[in-house]
Amino acid sequence: MNIIAAIDIIDGKCVRLIQGDFHQKKIYNNDPLDVAFLLEDHGISRLHLVDLDGARKGKVVHWKILEKIAMYTHLIIDFGGGIHTDEDVRLVFENGGYMATIGSIAVRNPLLLKKWVHIYGKNKILLGVDIKDNRIAINGWTKFSNISFWDFLKEKETHGVKKIFCTDISKDGVLSGPSFSLYKKIRKKFPNLELIASGGIRNIEDINQLYDLGCYGAIIGKAIYEKKIFLSELMNWKKNNQKRCY
Repeated sequence: MNIIAAIDIIDGKCVRLIQGDFHQKKIYNNDPLDVAFLLEDHGISRLHLVDLDGARKGKVVHWKILEKIAMYTHLIIDFGGGIHTDEDVRLVFENGGYMATIGSIAVRNPLLLKKWVHIYGKNKILLGVDIKDNRIAINGWTKFSNISFWDFLKEKETHGVKKIFCTDISKDGVLSGPSFSLYKKIRKKFPNLELIASGGIRNIEDINQLYDLGCYGAIIGKAIYEKKIFLSELMNWKKNNQKRCY
């Protein structure tokens, strides 16, 4: 299972929000590159890099930070936040992103996502689905869609989507544990999707449970920054569970 560290960016700084609320922001480091170095030094190889300013503005803003991290580290980066156009996707890949994370536009313009999967391949597009009370959130979690979550996933699978991460917003940033029941349902209904869990992870036991559910990966953010999970623990987990890691 992939251990994926998260860096969220607002105003060029590494931050975390509580349940997606931009008014509940905590700054952890003024330079995301410093955080990326620290993660890599502790054996992390996957990075989930989120442009929160881009998510609010509807266009990629912090591609220069992506470029810098890609240039100075060997991290495998998926980058998202504000990817709405062909130009946005091009910026991601030209500046070192390994995968483009697509969120709101997949709801508002499903054929555009289908086109990107066709052009770049299903291994280069990561679909991010953020939900609260079974409603899909868009535009940096500031609005909600009326589309059925399950119908949405079914459609995306038929469009060739292979990789998804799903965040239960009610769990995000509060360290209360992941939405295990939700992930269990997704795995049962869509066994061929590579599901990455996101939100609420608080300890190594949560990671073990997500593995047992068949999750392809786990995105860990606040638990690292608040030292609920130490990077040395994640390094040891990877060493002791090599057969579990893709």
